[in-house]
Amino acid sequence: MASTDVVELCAELVRIDTSNRGGGDAEGERPAAEFAAGVLADAGVDSKIYESAPGRANLVARIPGADRDLPALLVQGHLDVVPAEAGDWSVPPFAGEVRDGFLWGRGTVDMKDFCAMVLSVVQTLTSTGRRPRRDVVLAFVADEEDRGDFGAHWLTTAHRDLFEGCAVAISESGAYTYHVPATDGRDVRLYPVGTAERGTAHLRLTARGRAGHGSRRNDENAVVRLVGALHRLAEHEWPVYLTPTVRAFLVRTGAALGVKVDLCDVDATLARLGPAAALVESTVRNSTTPTVLDAGYKVNVIPSEAEALVDTRVLPGTETSLMSEVDRLLGPHIEREFIARQPPVQASLDSPWFHAMADALRAEDPEAVVVPYCMGGGTDAKAFTPLGIECYGFAPLWLPEGFPYRAMAHGVDERVPVEGLRFGARVLERFLTTC
Repeated sequence: MASTDVVELCAELVRIDTSNRGGGDAEGERPAAEFAAGVLADAGVDSKIYESAPGRANLVARIPGADRDLPALLVQGHLDVVPAEAGDWSVPPFAGEVRDGFLWGRGTVDMKDFCAMVLSVVQTLTSTGRRPRRDVVLAFVADEEDRGDFGAHWLTTAHRDLFEGCAVAISESGAYTYHVPATDGRDVRLYPVGTAERGTAHLRLTARGRAGHGSRRNDENAVVRLVGALHRLAEHEWPVYLTPTVRAFLVRTGAALGVKVDLCDVDATLARLGPAAALVESTVRNSTTPTVLDAGYKVNVIPSEAEALVDTRVLPGTETSLMSEVDRLLGPHIEREFIARQPPVQASLDSPWFHAMADALRAEDPEAVVVPYCMGGGTDAKAFTPLGIECYGFAPLWLPEGFPYRAMAHGVDERVPVEGLRFGARVLERFLTTC
């Protein structure tokens, strides 16, 4: 019989090395899925593993709710993690060790903590004869730390029927404690719930020109053309664009902190928000960030072609205007193509779902200030949203003041507070039984 303790479940998952190095190079996802399947089986829940390729395992289960007429809830999380260099860590990254009130290890924050909470709550409910209010579909997937081609994106294409009737989904990157000082000195505990995320538009830029000798004048130098285009992109100040989520975050967070919010001067507002600005500063604008350069093979040869990759992030409702401006900035002689293109995500604000999440958080922390926020990066929500499922970042977690949570994901010495895991499991249990 598997443990029902969320800390031990998380430790067991951490001990299964599911490192994903990208490009199809991953390991451990099948053993992790089998572990989760065993925990569910002990709780009397049937599940099935779907492999997109040998070892690239995705587990799905459906738990009947008390009211089968209600739309179903999807609870999804990924089993893979980014690699960890053991020599850089204070503890072995896959030991699942508890030390000083924290569970240490790769994946404790991103996102085996949430997967363990889900498994723990399912065991608790079944052992006490209770059921969630509505059907709950569980999906523990592969490959989120790369492109999702072996995970959520494959699963929603090849097995779309598994998610029939799901109206909403919850997953990573939201509902954690974020301590911010108010203007009167109070410690305000924000709990940002993800209601949106920027889209991904990774671009390959190719400049072409005339090859030649490096010692001779060449007005058609592909490298110079590319560098000029990248400079214009990097120097461009993208205008402020307030999505409904970002607008609501600014207004509600400002009210909680006693800070004046001026939506016509967002930069000044961000300066007044203090540490809370870190939750929103990357999502008041689109972004175009050059990340990879490739050109030439010899110092005295001007190449005929030069390439760059640009990480472009797109706010909901802005892709057409953004790409038009990108083309203007690139100018002539530069070709662009998408190497990854996933749309932005926008869920409903102030929906019954959001209110149920807020109620569940406040039941465990009565002073919780629950606010919507937009994620700057991306999650597997991009795979599930096209199915008509509203996706929220809701992976509840209590964090002590001063804990560098946002630096933990993909970082060295990743760890999560033991009491934070137990808090999250209680919040999740309440949400599943009342939403």
